[in-house]
Amino acid sequence: MANVTVIGAQWGDEGKGKIVDWLASQADVVVRFQGGHNAGHTLVVGDKVYKLSLLPSGIVTGTPSVIGNGVVLDPWALQAEVEKLRGQGVTITPDVLMIAETCPLILPIHRDLDGLREDASGAGKIGTTRRGIGPAYEDKVGRRAIRVCDLAHLDQIDPQLDRLCAHHDALRAGFGEPPVDRARLKADLATIADFVLPFARPVWRDLDEARRAGRRILFEGAQGVLLDVDHGTYPFVTSSNTVAGTTGSGSGMGPGAAGFVLGIVKAYTTRVGSGPFPTELDDEVGQRLGERGHEFGTVTGRQRRCGWFDAVLVRQSAAVSGITGIALTKIDVLDGLDTVKICTGYRLGDSHYDHLPPHPADQAAAEPVYEEMPGWSETTAGARSWVDLPAQAIKYVRRIEVLIRCPVALVSTSPEREDTILVRDPFAG
Repeated sequence: MANVTVIGAQWGDEGKGKIVDWLASQADVVVRFQGGHNAGHTLVVGDKVYKLSLLPSGIVTGTPSVIGNGVVLDPWALQAEVEKLRGQGVTITPDVLMIAETCPLILPIHRDLDGLREDASGAGKIGTTRRGIGPAYEDKVGRRAIRVCDLAHLDQIDPQLDRLCAHHDALRAGFGEPPVDRARLKADLATIADFVLPFARPVWRDLDEARRAGRRILFEGAQGVLLDVDHGTYPFVTSSNTVAGTTGSGSGMGPGAAGFVLGIVKAYTTRVGSGPFPTELDDEVGQRLGERGHEFGTVTGRQRRCGWFDAVLVRQSAAVSGITGIALTKIDVLDGLDTVKICTGYRLGDSHYDHLPPHPADQAAAEPVYEEMPGWSETTAGARSWVDLPAQAIKYVRRIEVLIRCPVALVSTSPEREDTILVRDPFAG
């Protein structure tokens, strides 16, 4: 049986939560391999709603869940999330939740720096969630990070704090802020260590054993490919690689770990925060999509910008991330529209582009070229087979497949787990 990697193929918020939850019921292990608690997803299981940020989706059903070394971990946010889920009746023990010993920590000083930079950026703001994700990744590659394993050696942490504070004190001084309160930071780490350390493990070894035993591993990505630090709409991106190729490095498994790559794609397009968005709609159609799709961020609560489906961007995402098949979500939000549009290219002056140009100025100036199709008046909500879909909705799905050069593996027609049309089982390879 194949491993499965689930990633967002747009700017995040594509409905990964439901799909991962659905697949987690078939998986033996669920792994988060990048990002932090800046992205969230909502799981609807029966009459219960779970909102997750750091915890892998398998945690809700008791599937062994791993936070890999590619994640930046805010231990205080993790503690709050665990306590909240325990309050909803979810059992979370070290037998279910495993955290890589080499996971870098997000510290209060990272959150401070994130906010200071964003406040000082003026028109150059990139829409960070201010949760310290970027600064934590910077300290990781700068070899200043405090990692999970360091929590077991706090009596030897002073040399690391020297290096970390030398960097942050200079930055804080530039913003007119006092130096890092080292005593308080050490005390905070000592307090949270007792919570985090029981979950710490050499997860690379656990995952290797799972692979050798033929267990099904589900890799769960955060954000979306268009927010990838290399392949996204830079600089309006996240601070990690969100493409499927990161599964190996972010979990401790080899480059063949990804298996079947399932790209989650909305039947339209949304984006939170700043950055280019060629198909954005500022009219009543855009407002309708936002209202019907309940387009508000799980973590931030920010309203999402809405627009028509952009086949150019999804085709690009599929290519750079090696997507095997897509899961098309929220098609029911398009019900009742007389006409639906798909972006098939961009016009920039006298030039035509079949991809999004790399420079932010060109991206902002790109005008979408649309293909129009008749909409459908019947409902798609709750459909569980092709025969339940209106003919025109099926034509819309099939046209998307052609334009993005990637087949549809499943179609989601509501937030409920069972309301899914399965075309190809990802775990069957």
